[in-house]
Amino acid sequence: MKCEVCGKAIATTFLGKVKGTYVKDSKGKLHAVCFECQSRFKDKLQLLQQLK
Repeated sequence: MKCEVCGKAIATTFLGKVKGTYVKDSKGKLHAVCFECQSRFKDKLQLLQQLK
């Protein structure tokens, strides 16, 4: 799985969970975001603006 902000691969745990988060946009679609981008862009609105 790739981060939709920076394009790098997102690390996963041994159970298959992402080390990052999912952000839901106004249409209800989930976007995967890595831990680095999550810490760089603190606000949900900032993350949604950075999506490619």
